[in-house]
Amino acid sequence: MDKSSGVGVLDKAVHVLSALEAGPASLAQLVALTGLARPTAHRLAVALEHHRLVARDLQGRFVLGDRHAELAAAAGEDRLVAVAGPLLTALRDTTGESAQLYRRHGEHRVCIAAADRLHGLRDTVPVGASMTMAAGSAAQVLLAWDDPERLSVELLGARFDAATLSGVRRRGWAHSSGEREPGLASVSAPVRGPSGRVVAAVSVSGPAERFGRHPGRRHADAVLATAESFTAALRPAELPAQAVPPDARGVDA
Repeated sequence: MDKSSGVGVLDKAVHVLSALEAGPASLAQLVALTGLARPTAHRLAVALEHHRLVARDLQGRFVLGDRHAELAAAAGEDRLVAVAGPLLTALRDTTGESAQLYRRHGEHRVCIAAADRLHGLRDTVPVGASMTMAAGSAAQVLLAWDDPERLSVELLGARFDAATLSGVRRRGWAHSSGEREPGLASVSAPVRGPSGRVVAAVSVSGPAERFGRHPGRRHADAVLATAESFTAALRPAELPAQAVPPDARGVDA
């Protein structure tokens, strides 16, 4: 672990939660990701499940539980949502297309903020809409940096493959056309948390005929810039240098 609080069981529990930040994990994957002994990883995951900080998906894998969203809402400090309005609006105005922010939740991705195109044909995604992780550029971004062991399961039934995700990692952005819905295209880029993990995907979407044959050429730069703005907003603010009290300074007699 990078940092220790001195309370071993708490540090290990946080390590389990951090491992699940990237997506679902079986017990074997959790052991590999955390370096914890199998009985310890299982005991902690089950205890966290009791408190709804961890849950299970349909395959029985461990995922982050609903309690995290509840705590974030209660604290009013969901930084992603707090900064999303102006950033997505600016992205929409720059590209002329609808903009969305997606966060992964188990086997789905959920739209947590959006700015719709004001006129003409558009892709409207309501906030709170749950979508598949098997298609679309946002799904590609949310999976591209996932643990390789998870991908072998997650790519089953997906409309993209491991080679596609390799290209996403190389470019730093994803695009799709007609993948989630016929006639719809999108371009997405990753938003990273303070630890460097991908925590969300920012996207623009609209009619494929308007995006052209290569959607990324048209919109990747704007989407990447917005993703970086989101990532920068999640970085901890640097603490100002602490002033040295006058009586602590050396004074010549």
